[in-house]
Amino acid sequence: MKKAVLALTLSLALAAAGSVMAAEEKSEGVMTYEEYAAADVDTEVTVETYVQAKQSWWEDAATLYTQDQDGAYFLYNMPCSEEDYEKLVPGTKIKVTGYKTEWEGEAEIIDSTFEIEEGEFIAEPKDVTDLLGKDELIDSQNQLVSFKGLTVEASKDADGNDAVFLYSWDGSGQDGDDLYFNASLDGNTYTFTVESYLCDSTTDVYAAVKALNVGDKIDMEGFLYWYQGANPHITAVTAAE
Repeated sequence: MKKAVLALTLSLALAAAGSVMAAEEKSEGVMTYEEYAAADVDTEVTVETYVQAKQSWWEDAATLYTQDQDGAYFLYNMPCSEEDYEKLVPGTKIKVTGYKTEWEGEAEIIDSTFEIEEGEFIAEPKDVTDLLGKDELIDSQNQLVSFKGLTVEASKDADGNDAVFLYSWDGSGQDGDDLYFNASLDGNTYTFTVESYLCDSTTDVYAAVKALNVGDKIDMEGFLYWYQGANPHITAVTAAE
């Protein structure tokens, strides 16, 4: 009896694995993430990916954070009607054809078209805490990531005064603008951003950053955006356990 149960369990597990593998197979003419990552800048690319978050919609163009099981794709100003934008909820599978470009180190797809396909995938945050400050961090660019056990550090405003966070990168902004704040790990300090188009002043993460104190131990989640180096767009901040 035990052997029969074990055989049945193994059979079901293999069937489930086969189903997952089939779901991850790319359609004809669609690149794997590895092929996309290796593609030259300014070349046409076609990918199948899943919406993870919507940054903005403006003048019939959408900017999206998307990801598949192997990597992430930032879709910048993708032509999109407001009606279709509403359909692009997290998990939605889309096929995208556009041009790979790079801006200040950030790989993105522009001048694209898309179509909605059957399928759903929500990424789990990838813990990249140990990669902070290392060259390998860029391999997770645009993915949903997490940082664990960092310590909030003071930032300097335009007048050289200490602040827990800044409105805009230099402190010249106001409530509702991007929030910039510093946190350290093992003696090294890094800068993190709450991107106001992605998480505006009404969101929990915006309020959480404004409530921080220097010395707080925190965990974070967000998308590993790149701008002249790592510029994580943080979507959640909680007290570290």
